[in-house]
Amino acid sequence: MSVLRVAVTGAAGQIGYALLPRIAAGEMFGKDQPIELRLLEIPVEQVQKALQGVAMELDDCAFPLLTKLVCTDDPREAFGDADWCLLVGSKPRGPGMERADLLKDNGRIFIAQGDAIDEVAADGCTSVVVGNPCNTNAMIAASRFKRLPASSITAMTRLDQNRAASQLAQKSGQPVTSVDDIVIYGNHSPTMFADFFHATIGGKPATEVITDHAWLKEDFLPKVGKRGAEIIAARGLSSAMSAANALIDHVKSLYTPGDDIHSIAVPSDGTYGFADGVWASVPVKTVAPGKYEVVKGIEHDEFATAKIQASNEELVGERETVAELL
Repeated sequence: MSVLRVAVTGAAGQIGYALLPRIAAGEMFGKDQPIELRLLEIPVEQVQKALQGVAMELDDCAFPLLTKLVCTDDPREAFGDADWCLLVGSKPRGPGMERADLLKDNGRIFIAQGDAIDEVAADGCTSVVVGNPCNTNAMIAASRFKRLPASSITAMTRLDQNRAASQLAQKSGQPVTSVDDIVIYGNHSPTMFADFFHATIGGKPATEVITDHAWLKEDFLPKVGKRGAEIIAARGLSSAMSAANALIDHVKSLYTPGDDIHSIAVPSDGTYGFADGVWASVPVKTVAPGKYEVVKGIEHDEFATAKIQASNEELVGERETVAELL
């Protein structure tokens, strides 16, 4: 079997530390798929030293599937002939920083990464943006593509989907494996809409299993949307283990063709009322490794439509904020 070349940015960070051993162990691409890892970090001595420490630990795990390990601060070396680019790293929001400043600062990072991926990655390369604000970062990176299609880069809302499934399972007293068809619409932000109307628990509509509809509208949605802030308040650090796990799920679902519906942020063509050209989370099915089709025709009531429109307005506002970068 040919080796898959997988580039990971922000590889010395918390998410990278939780993510990399699971990729190397075969949890993302399969237990028989050889992997070459390209680890990219910023050109700062302390960070590069930390990256070397991560590489040492990966060596010491003696993963049978890990054929080669590259550590670099050069995006073109990391992305060269890469089959998958996992864009985890981004600039975090600092004290007193406005969201507009965060969008623009990260926009410049993703301009450079978009240029490099389009220039040197494999022809069939698939990219996933995790670094926040991930929807708009994906849009910015894709705006640099001349060779690769915009559809080859998606943004991760699987963490929201997983959070939603967990909350529905806990509320219903059922195992999380009983929750199906919970889809995230819109932005990876508190404006996202977790569509509980079409979700099922144990094969039954979630709204029949959980009859407290006020809880679903007034408690469940904010709980999912603000879960990241709740975790920061509790542990003093942002979600890392759960974000790494969600990326495993995102890529595994996108790599494995089938009928399962999952949530990813993709370039909008107007479906479900999202503006053309923004990256919005919608339901998809995977039709080939790295290729997806948007599941269309799902009808939403007035409540859901209003929630989706609010998230769309936020995405359009983010696009306007970074218009000079596009």
